[in-house]
Amino acid sequence: MAAAMATTPPSGRDGKNATEGLPMPSRNPLPLSASQEAQVREVFNARVRMQCQDEIKAFADCARNRTFTIPFACRKMSHQMNSCMMAHATQAEHDRAREEWFATRMERARERERKERRKIEQEKFHREWWGLPERDPEEVRREEAKLRQGERVGGGYEKRGGGGGGGGGNSQGMK
Repeated sequence: MAAAMATTPPSGRDGKNATEGLPMPSRNPLPLSASQEAQVREVFNARVRMQCQDEIKAFADCARNRTFTIPFACRKMSHQMNSCMMAHATQAEHDRAREEWFATRMERARERERKERRKIEQEKFHREWWGLPERDPEEVRREEAKLRQGERVGGGYEKRGGGGGGGGGNSQGMK
C-alpha cells in the first residue's frame, strides 16, 4: 500500500499536485489574541466598505427619512450593496487586511508607549503639585518593564532592544 501511495502523486481539485492545489488558509498563520483579531476585522471591514462606498451611499440616501418602508423601497439598493460587500469580503481581502495590521503594528506600539509615558509624567506632576507621596519605586519599575515588554503576538512577546519579555519562573525541572 505504501508503494502504491509513493508511485501515485496526490492530486488536488484541478488534477494538480496536492501541494500546489490545496488552498493556504492564510498567508499569516500567526495566532492572534481576540482583541487583535477584532482589530484585524475592523481593518478588513473598513477596506470592504471603501470598495463598496458608492453602493452604501446609494442605499443610505434611499433609506434617509424612511422607517418601516426601507425594505420595500430600497430593496434594489440593498441587494446591490450586499452583493458588492459579499464580492469583496474574500479570504484574500482578509489576508491583505491582516498584512496591513501587521505592517502598522510598530506604529501602534510606539503610539501606545508614548501615551503611557505621558500618563506617567502627568501622574508624577500631579503628585508633586498636590504634595502627595511618591509612588512605590518597585511599582514604577514594573510599569516601565511592562512598557519595554512589547505586544503579544503568536503566544509570546515581541522582544525589543531593551530586554523585554522574560518572566520569573523556575528554569529547573520539577522534583
